[in-house]
Amino acid sequence: MKILVVGSGGREHAIAKKFSESPLVERVFVAPGNAGMKRDKLEVVNISELNISELIKFAKDNEIAFTFVGPETALMNGIVDAFEVENLKIFGPRQKAAMIEGSKDFAKKIMTKYGVPTADYATFENLDAALAYVQEKGAPIVIKADDLAAGKGVTVALDEETAVDALRAVFETAEAKVVIEECLVGEEFSLFCLVHEGRVYPMPIAQDHKRAFDGDLGPNTGGMGAYAPVPQIPESVVIEALEKVVKPVVAGLQRENCSFTGVLYAGLMLTKEGVKTIEFNARFGDPETQVVLERMTSDFALAIDDILAEREPVITWCEDGGVTLGVVVASDGYPAGSTKGLPLPETGMTTYYAGVAEKDGQLVSNGGRVYMVTESGGNVSAAQQTLYEKLDKLDNTGMFYRHDIGGKRV
Repeated sequence: MKILVVGSGGREHAIAKKFSESPLVERVFVAPGNAGMKRDKLEVVNISELNISELIKFAKDNEIAFTFVGPETALMNGIVDAFEVENLKIFGPRQKAAMIEGSKDFAKKIMTKYGVPTADYATFENLDAALAYVQEKGAPIVIKADDLAAGKGVTVALDEETAVDALRAVFETAEAKVVIEECLVGEEFSLFCLVHEGRVYPMPIAQDHKRAFDGDLGPNTGGMGAYAPVPQIPESVVIEALEKVVKPVVAGLQRENCSFTGVLYAGLMLTKEGVKTIEFNARFGDPETQVVLERMTSDFALAIDDILAEREPVITWCEDGGVTLGVVVASDGYPAGSTKGLPLPETGMTTYYAGVAEKDGQLVSNGGRVYMVTESGGNVSAAQQTLYEKLDKLDNTGMFYRHDIGGKRV
């Protein structure tokens, strides 16, 4: 079969590469993809993820078995709805169901209605009312822009001044809406599930690192590294998350006439009161995808094809007790900006490319998060040691990375 992956980042590189490992797959196309993906013999197609009509034409012309959507922007723009109108197979939520990520307020209302444990919150469309609420509640407090923000629209304000600044930034936009939450305390983890028609197929949990610099310092980013699974989170907690968070939301969306198909991400925190939900995404996360999919031992392409065809998939994972860890290399200035044109080293490791371009046959930086390298080991410490010994020897001039991914969890 031939598969089309929509997107251009490290997440899509990992998804497409995993599909290409299937003996059932003849060709994997990525639209728009990036130059680094070609190194894994993936075929890059120069069509924007938002050019839905051209993507539909490509899928028809190339007899694509199914399309897999990576980025949230395409989902929120209705790519799944449009493909289904043309009777094309596609894995992802329809526009209405994708609101579980597209609107923080929508997600909180669903959670509240269906009894899903989450932080106390209030939603505001007026700056003065929001400021008064922060003054009443005090800090720490969490400020979330209601709409999509590519993983960077959340401010954990440790003082009221930071909260006020975050609110003013949100309300610079016309028709802005903000969700203000209590600040949960505990250990975070990510749970991805393949979902279709009420059926839920969980994946190994992961933990990412959002802050830019070592020691969880600096601005919030799209993610600077991740590892999977998370040894310190017991299986009983994962089961609790499935039963109290994921399954009620999936069932709730069905009852709300917006049944979910695709990858449902639950951002969770293990608190003293048990598991609580931080947020939902309607797609795979980046950089967690890169480490989670490396743990899969079954045929990913066959699993998606089976799910879409209403067949029960066979999905298996590494059971060696080990850990896969990944570190993102970003260009100086990220997340506020980026440096383009920096030559990239040959890593000698499993590498997923994101913000890259090709110049005279050489890969160069072309965005904030440039590439991610991964290594596996018997535990977090072993994976760290192997990865950093190799990464620290590379010439990453003009770029930076965290040196402590997984370090707090050894």
